[in-house]
Amino acid sequence: MLELDNVHTHYGLSHVLQGVNIKINAGEVVTLVGRNGVGKTTTIKTIAGWVAPTSGSIRFNGTELGGMNSDRICRMGIGLVPEDRRIFPGLSVEENLKLGFLQCPGRPAAESNRILEKTYERFPRLKERRPQMGTTLSGGEQQMLAIARVLIGAPKLLLIDEPTEGLAPIIVDEIFDILDGLRKDGIPILLVEQNVHRALDISTRFYALERGAVIMQGAAASAADRTALMDAIAV
Repeated sequence: MLELDNVHTHYGLSHVLQGVNIKINAGEVVTLVGRNGVGKTTTIKTIAGWVAPTSGSIRFNGTELGGMNSDRICRMGIGLVPEDRRIFPGLSVEENLKLGFLQCPGRPAAESNRILEKTYERFPRLKERRPQMGTTLSGGEQQMLAIARVLIGAPKLLLIDEPTEGLAPIIVDEIFDILDGLRKDGIPILLVEQNVHRALDISTRFYALERGAVIMQGAAASAADRTALMDAIAV
């Protein structure tokens, strides 16, 4: 479904991604792990078109993404939930959600409304707070809103960057329950998450990054692979 082949990305003179190779198949949850600053977020942003790759190939369902802008990539079906959530100030919960309709221009209004109601079924807390300003929600609720807004666009692939960072343990449990529900629904996810053990519990496979390159990969359900991963990244 998604394949990164020898992808390099620079920020100015800083060579961040140094030949990343990653594959994601339909229905998989794949987790990127590694210490801070090794290129996990840059990988996500490069796929989404927020940062342009310097070289290499990024293919989504056979279509080359390199050189496309982020808007076009989004409309192809790649939804990004960024680390900073980007909840729009001055807009209610429902108004923030309806911005997700922009991912699918031309979709019939009845279909959009059906998807909105389905999203509220998955996120009942957001339904309760639909008239509330989005930026007045708690951190966990804002994270739910950020995920829900992307789901409004019915993405074919979700990129999620550090969804539980800074959240209380009880809210972390809720976020992982949501991610596990998406997995059960067959929505492919590329996940960046510092809570490695919890992330692996809902993942199919993992890739470990170090200094902008993949140093190992493995099956999340394999005890041997998980042990090797923890040794590699010293978690």
